[in-house]
Formats: sequence, C-alpha cells, structure tokens
Amino acid sequence: MSDDDEETSTQPEELSHKQKLEIAKWFLINSPPGEIQYVAKDVKAVLKDENVYEAAAAEAFPLYNKSHMICLQLPDRSGDVMVTSFSEITEDEYLDPRTAQVAVVNHVKQSCTEVRPASDEELPSAYVEEYRCAVDAEISKYVGEAYPKGVCSVYSSKGKHVEEPGSNFELVVVILASRHSPQNFCNGSWRSIWNVVFEDELQIVELRGRMEVGAHYFEEGNVQLDAKHECKDSTAFQSPDDCAASVMNIIRHHETEYLNSLQKSYLNLPDTTFKDLRRKLPVTRTLFPWHNTMQFSLTRDISKELGIGK
Repeated sequence: MSDDDEETSTQPEELSHKQKLEIAKWFLINSPPGEIQYVAKDVKAVLKDENVYEAAAAEAFPLYNKSHMICLQLPDRSGDVMVTSFSEITEDEYLDPRTAQVAVVNHVKQSCTEVRPASDEELPSAYVEEYRCAVDAEISKYVGEAYPKGVCSVYSSKGKHVEEPGSNFELVVVILASRHSPQNFCNGSWRSIWNVVFEDELQIVELRGRMEVGAHYFEEGNVQLDAKHECKDSTAFQSPDDCAASVMNIIRHHETEYLNSLQKSYLNLPDTTFKDLRRKLPVTRTLFPWHNTMQFSLTRDISKELGIGK
C-alpha cells in the first residue's frame, strides 16, 4: 500500500447530512437551562452549514422550549405565556388561560410575534373554569411567596368541556422558577408539573406531581445537576375555593419537603458522594501523600513515591 493510500484510509469519513442533523439536535435539546442560544451559536459555527443548522433548530427549539416551560411576554404586554405541552394549540400557538389569549411563538427566537383571542372551543366550560381560576389564584399566591421570580399557570386538560357536576375533569398546574446568571457562570431552573384529577363519583381529588431541578456551573469547569422526583397525594372534592386551598397546601408541602431533602443531600456531599467518587487507594495500594505534594517534581519524584519509576 502506498503512502497516499494509507493516508486516505486513515482519514475519517465525512458525516452524512442526517448524522450532522441528529448530532446538532442532540446538543441543542440537551442545552442546560437558559443556555440554548449560546449552544446554538457554537453549533452553527461548528457545522458551517446553514441548511443543516436551520433544520436542526426548527426541530430542537420547540422541544427544548416546551420541556423547559419557558415563559414569554405577550406582545401587548398584557401578560405572559408559558410554552408547555399543556398550553399548546398548534406547534406555534400557545394559550394563556389568564387572559384567554393565544400567543403565536417564534421558537428559535424565543419570542411572541402576535396574539389573538382564544376561541370558545379552546377554553374550558364555565363550570371547569371556576375551579381553574380558584386553583390559579392560590397557586399564584404560593409561587409569589416561595419562588423569587417564579411563574405559574393552571390549564384545563381532560374533560374541560364538562358543564356540571357528575363527570370527571383534570387540571394541570405548572410552576417554573429560573435563575440565569451567565456572568457569574451559573444557570438553573426549578420545574414542577402537577396533574390534578377531580373524580366526581368518588368525591376525591388525586394529585400526581413531578419535580425537576437543573443547574449548570461552568467557572473553570463544567458541573451539571439534573434531579427529578415524583409523588402522589389526594384530598376531598369540595367547593372551588376549598379545593384550591387544599391543592395548594399539598403542593406546598411536597415541594418544600423535596427542597429540604435536596439541601440536606448537598450538605452531605463532601462526606458521601465525593468520597465515593475517589478511589480509596491507587493501583499501587499506596496512599498518595496529599499533605506533602510540594516537595515532588512532576516526573521523577512522584513516580518514585508511587513506586512506578524505573
């Protein structure tokens, strides 16, 4: 084999259009909280292919925005809209139940371009809306007290057109609290989703909660946290105001409990997780003298101390 043939055989094969697209999408979708625009800029620079980037962004940004439940200001400044799978009407339209408006969203720019009134079909019945409004008022009060700059919304899910008692229906409570501080090399978010099922026949309200915490610290390093927790609870089916108060108290209890458990685990990290990450002894079965490292040179003395020198 000639030198030219050998050089050709060792060169890596060019990635296909589909492979580039999938890799770009992966990086975009897995961006830390609040950092997809920074990642997108780097992905675009690395790809050097506008068509691949635009195709990847068109698929990845909607998924990222919905999974992180980003909150965008309405164009007329009448309120905010949360981009979630529960508020989605079409891929680019999202309902704000408080103002009964539908926002048209540009996913890649992460902005609202226009707004329109929601149709009757897109809104719940008066009976369900009474419960939704009551829960929304209580949850808004709780989020305002518990989460700095936190936002929330309550959506009607299954059975939203139920007109009177006798049938089941479901509300979904979503809570988002973000802190983006790239100048201090850290970003993070708290996201919780609560499915609240009103079971008329059993006269009970079932709650299923899912809480997610994401954080990214990148000052002279790259450390990420991705924690999740699920729970269940229930309360009695009562009047809208009484139900709302009970639902809020249950959510407050479980979220406070989980936050306390996270704080406790962080305090124990140095004595538990970090110690477990370190090898107790190196392969030489000899402890490294961490207390006296300054006396060694990088090559000769450390090798001698660890017994791996010639």
